[in-house]
Amino acid sequence: MINVAPHPLLRVHVFETVFPQPMEFCEIPAHIQASISGGQAGQVPGTPLFSIDDDHRKYIRDMLRAGGFKPSGRSKPACEYLERAVADGILASINLAVDMCNVVSLFSGFPISVVDADLTCGELSIRQATSGESYVFNSVGQTIELSGLVCLYDQMGACANAVKDCQRTKTNSGTLRTISVIWSAHALEEKSRQAADWYASMLADLGCELNWIEVTYNNP
Repeated sequence: MINVAPHPLLRVHVFETVFPQPMEFCEIPAHIQASISGGQAGQVPGTPLFSIDDDHRKYIRDMLRAGGFKPSGRSKPACEYLERAVADGILASINLAVDMCNVVSLFSGFPISVVDADLTCGELSIRQATSGESYVFNSVGQTIELSGLVCLYDQMGACANAVKDCQRTKTNSGTLRTISVIWSAHALEEKSRQAADWYASMLADLGCELNWIEVTYNNP
């Protein structure tokens, strides 16, 4: 179970994935590789028809702004980064867990986090970061300031959000178990559930074991 601190707009869907073998041995399906490089939803069997319009993007950004965070520039939602990366031809394949996450995020318009479950520590929760919080988000040591941004936390601190995930809990060649968080807004709840179900069904089709994690909203 994951507890979500009071938030006026946030909705999330969370599940654990257990892969048949570690990432270094997981083959990435050709249609997923093609979608990463070309951004064509039709290449992914069973892709729902998602409408990603200005209102959709506004709902996501408004959700991220609720705590005072500014989701723009280098801090824009991850799904918007993916759109630009595909358009520029720079979105690279990483591993099966990340590529599946990126394909769903790209075609559904929802930012999605995927972390190595075995690199998290203790119970997980979701809340807005306080002033002064930050974490390293890549292998070269760059950091993101988290103040006001809603994040996934373990007992060691923030480990993921809708903009950039923490380097500490990112997947690697030995990853066998992941936790995915689909970040959404109240106004997009039905649409995000459809995205989450599609994401889970594609992983199940690859022989993964899926376990939905109960989310408890602590509304004021």
